[in-house]
Order: sequence, then structure tokens, then C-alpha cells
Amino acid sequence: MVTGKETNTVYFSERLLSDERFTKTCNAINELLEKHSIKYGFLKATKDIWCRDYMPIQIEKGKFVQFRYEPSYLKDELELQSDPKEVCKANNIDPIFSKINLDGGNVVNWSDRAIISDRVFDENPEYSNKNKLIAEIEKLLETEIIVIPQIKSDMTGHADGMVRFVDRNTVLGNDREQEFKYWKNGINKILKEKGIDYIDIPFFEHKEKKYPHHAIGCYVNYLEVQDLIVLPIFETEKNKDQEVYDRFRQIFPDRKIETINYNEIGLHGGLLNCTTWTIKD
Repeated sequence: MVTGKETNTVYFSERLLSDERFTKTCNAINELLEKHSIKYGFLKATKDIWCRDYMPIQIEKGKFVQFRYEPSYLKDELELQSDPKEVCKANNIDPIFSKINLDGGNVVNWSDRAIISDRVFDENPEYSNKNKLIAEIEKLLETEIIVIPQIKSDMTGHADGMVRFVDRNTVLGNDREQEFKYWKNGINKILKEKGIDYIDIPFFEHKEKKYPHHAIGCYVNYLEVQDLIVLPIFETEKNKDQEVYDRFRQIFPDRKIETINYNEIGLHGGLLNCTTWTIKD
């Protein structure tokens, strides 16, 4: 599979630019990409500002796998459910299509292994045999699949809000001591089985009465493209922006680290990885 560092082009939903609520932030992230001479574009035929979830997953240059996009959290908001076939057709993408229901945000990958959360079992109840489901995904993505527990209180249950690969045998993720005990114990067991080291990244709780499913406080949902990492910062009370930035400088000494306040988008439940689709062009 294509790793984040191997990608060289970033796509956004065209709605991120056209929706006046997000135009300022969209322009700011585009300016950062221009600063580092990274190509970007906008996807046609989308129904909302997110694009990671309904776009195909890249196996190698020119080869993509498109999973079915029917997330349970949008069952009452079908007007926001983009049709992957329409989006791919409108943007001249020709992927391999699968009937498996799997959001792109629930696939976090290295070159020969990928992490998904066990939300995939909830979204595919027709598979009574979980091992068969995972085996089919492994065949499609041509990689080892590692299943971790979902955060039950997270509306999406996506892996990209929990962990990201640093290298093949290292991931960074939300500070386990701040997390639920069941999740901490579950992921520790899997990490031990797979020989994966874990770097704990602080996060913080932030209350927004009008936006109960916001993503403010989660730093691991960052953008990675080429040697650039764009890290969300929040500049709110009790934030851990500087601490996390310094930590990323230590973890990725050979990368360029930029920051952006992504709050106006974060209020709606997603951050940088959610609003981008990165590929090797």
C-alpha cells in the first residue's frame, strides 16, 4: 500500500471551498500546501465536506480499491452520503469496487500492514465469520490487517482518530492513560501480539454544547503528504498544542511540521485526515 509519506497530491471535497463556513480554513490549508509546493485539487460530485471516507484506498500508483460507503452514523442523513461510484466517475478514477462496507477513515496503513477498528464488524453484519471478512479485506488491499477496538463513544469508530503509523513497527496514538480502560487493555494486547511500539500523544476534552460530536482536542487526525505533516492545533483553554507540537518534532525529526487551527471544521466532527484524500500521482 502507499504510505502517507509516499503521497504527493492532496484532494478536498469541493464543498469545503464552496461552503462559506469553511472557506477561510480551506484557503489557509491550501496556502500551506502551496508553501511546500504540494499539488492539490477539489473533488466533484461530493455531498459533504469530508472525503477520506468515501474515496478509494490506494494500493499502488494507478491502483485503487473502493469499498461500499453506507456508514450507520449517516443512516438518518442520507443527503450527506456521497455515492462513491458517482464521485469516482466524475473525477476520472477507475477503482476496483468491493461490496464490503468500510470507511476510508477506518483504514490507517503502512506499506504492508493496515489498522482498522472492529467497527467494521458492526457495519458488515452479513459476515457471521469475522475471519472471512478480514481475509477478504486483506486480499483486496494486499496487506496484513490488524484489528483494534473502537472507541464506543466515538460516533464513527474510525481508526484515524486513534492511531497513525510512524514506521512499520511503531504507531502513535491517543494517550492510553487518558483513554477508557477497555480500550487501553484491548490495544495493548494487540500491540504485544504484533510487536508494535506505541507512542502516547496527549489529547484533551473540550465541551461544546451545540456540537456534541466535535473533534477538538484530538491531535492524531493530522495530514501527512510527502515529507510534510500538518498538525491540527486548537488554541482553546487547556489545550496541549505546544506539548504535542514539540512531541511531533521529536518523533519526526526529518519531516516538516506545520500547524493550523482547524476548529471551524473540527466542530463538525472531523479534522485534517477526514477532509483530505492523499494519493501518489
